Amino acid sequence: MISGVLRVFEEVESKTLKRLHRKCTLKPMIFKNSFLKTKTSVFLGYFQFFKNLKTKNSFKNPNKSPPKILMISCQQVCISLLKDCKTLKDVKQIHAYLCKTSLDNDPVTFGKLLLFCSVTLSDSLSYAHRLLLRFPNPDIFMYNALIRGQAESNFPQTSLITFMQMRKKSKEPPDSFSFIFLLKSAANARSLEAGIQVHSLVLTHGLNTHIFVGTTLISMYADCGASNFAYKAFDELFEPNIVTWNAVITASFRCGDLSGAEKLFDRTPFRTVTSCNIMLAGYTKAGELELAKKMFSEMPIKDSVSYSTMIVAFAHDGCFSEAFRFFGDLLVERIRPNEVSLTGVLSACAQAGAFEFGKTLHGYIEKQGFARIISVNNALLDTYSKCGNLGMARLVFEKMPEKRSIVSWTSMIAGLAMHGLGEEAIKHFHRMEESGTRPDGITFIAILYACSHAGLTEPGHGYFCKMTEVYGIEPAIEHYGCMVDLYGRAGQLDKASEFITQMPITPNAIIWRTLLGACSIHNNVKLAEQVKQKLSKLDPKNSGDHVLLSNIYAVAGKWKDVVTLRRSMNNYRIKKNPGWSMIEVDKVMYSFVASERENEITREAYEKLSEIMLKIRVEGGYVPELGSVLRDIEEEEKEDAMFRHSEKLAVAFGIGRLCKGSVIRIVKNLRVCRDCHTVMKLISRVYGLEIVVRDRSRFHSFKGGSCSCRDYW
Repeated sequence: MISGVLRVFEEVESKTLKRLHRKCTLKPMIFKNSFLKTKTSVFLGYFQFFKNLKTKNSFKNPNKSPPKILMISCQQVCISLLKDCKTLKDVKQIHAYLCKTSLDNDPVTFGKLLLFCSVTLSDSLSYAHRLLLRFPNPDIFMYNALIRGQAESNFPQTSLITFMQMRKKSKEPPDSFSFIFLLKSAANARSLEAGIQVHSLVLTHGLNTHIFVGTTLISMYADCGASNFAYKAFDELFEPNIVTWNAVITASFRCGDLSGAEKLFDRTPFRTVTSCNIMLAGYTKAGELELAKKMFSEMPIKDSVSYSTMIVAFAHDGCFSEAFRFFGDLLVERIRPNEVSLTGVLSACAQAGAFEFGKTLHGYIEKQGFARIISVNNALLDTYSKCGNLGMARLVFEKMPEKRSIVSWTSMIAGLAMHGLGEEAIKHFHRMEESGTRPDGITFIAILYACSHAGLTEPGHGYFCKMTEVYGIEPAIEHYGCMVDLYGRAGQLDKASEFITQMPITPNAIIWRTLLGACSIHNNVKLAEQVKQKLSKLDPKNSGDHVLLSNIYAVAGKWKDVVTLRRSMNNYRIKKNPGWSMIEVDKVMYSFVASERENEITREAYEKLSEIMLKIRVEGGYVPELGSVLRDIEEEEKEDAMFRHSEKLAVAFGIGRLCKGSVIRIVKNLRVCRDCHTVMKLISRVYGLEIVVRDRSRFHSFKGGSCSCRDYW
């Protein structure tokens, strides 16, 4: 920075320059932040030099203003200092010094300060508004800076008030930027009425054919769902450029008009990689993955955005192998991955439980220098947590290079919650509070989830109250669902039911479904029937609700009710989601479905499973829990049905294929049944293995004949 400032003085005679360095008194820095030390010292030094010169009558005219080159340098250093400010406190210190040196009256310097507070620094918009009010004659740039900040805030409609003040007080007319920011404000507020009013002002000022204003108009109407208006705004432009064409294609996708987007794309006079990427993004967001694949294969040139779009889309859709393949192709093409592609492929690893592939990615991230990116670290943490390796998740969390974000803390707490480590999750919550990080609504969902799965009813209730009383966070439907789950898992079904009736908001299907799940765990038939009546009105065709009630009837031995419910499902063509389990072997994902048709892989799994079941009968004393089969059939048939459960096949395949001593990691889409839970415990003791199973709600770590859940799930 010092050398950069000195270059400004190259026009000054060498003798004067030497005198400048000799006379400058570098005072101690006035900022607490160490990174501002050098810049502040230089800044103060030049002002002190000028003060010394005036005191010694070095200038012939004592009333003469500071040398122009000195003032320019001070402005540059001030602007440079602003760029390094991280908090509003730092900005206030700079502002105070500007007032002291009268630079706050300089429109350029003051405009930069206002822009920084309005747009760059978070939580300083109100300060920016106060700055604008105290400036004697704000220019259009200053008004635009505040309008832009307000348009991007949580209250975008406030920008309209600032615009009206500008029209009353300013002698200058609004320019194109004024309307661009106002249109973005209307778009962010999803206010079609406000957007139309701004459009009328655009027409009044003759800017409707301005290319950038016209492009923003198209985007605004798309965000407000008015596709016809967006097309009309596009047609009014005389010579639309590539940005405008891309905007109107994006508008078509946002309004759900896929055919319109395709027609516009075919009409585009010049196509770029960005144009193709917009088509990819539009197809994937609409769920048209096959069209996206076709588009991707026809693209002559692909960049990192093209690949990241495909990776994220297929990972989100559950096509994990496809996501891994796209990431592999990206590396083969020697394209450097970006932040989105890395977090996307890590998300696929997390969802699929691909621990080995995730470890390989971790090595690549460290080697290529991506470990400095906080979002990549958060994705790594989430991957290790969801793959069942909390040790590595803790290591990533503790070694994060920057200050941990709220996402980092929440991911760690959620990871501990999934493993049933409620007390450790609470300790991390307290650490987060001590670090000065303020929890948000998602953090409270994670801590309530942790209390629920660890049976910590009282602490959970305390955190629910703390959320409102201490942090002023209004509970959302998800928080109420966590409380119902908390009471329900603990067997306090009446309390859970009473909590629902006292909710200030109307309970949705998820709330009642959570209570129905608790009824299933504790076999409360009467309450389950009442809950199912509520669900029949809210979501009558949900297969999971029918299956849960059917299972409750089956456990209670009400087979006639089971038959009636199953017949009802057939009449309404409601199909049960089949249970599946996945296991990673040599970085390849294998999937098993209960009672699926035999193939080479399943045949191998069945053969090994027969051997395992015989061994745990003899050496472990295994007795099948026939109550887990919720059908009215003979006992031999029940035993055979349990034998075919997907998690048993997956663990057998893993024992046959993996090296001795390897941890077997399985991902299951449904709640693990009691018989499979017992089998996993016996296998871990008889074979001396560690088995980690992630079902739809939590982790089960089996080791030495016991489970980490302590049979509380």
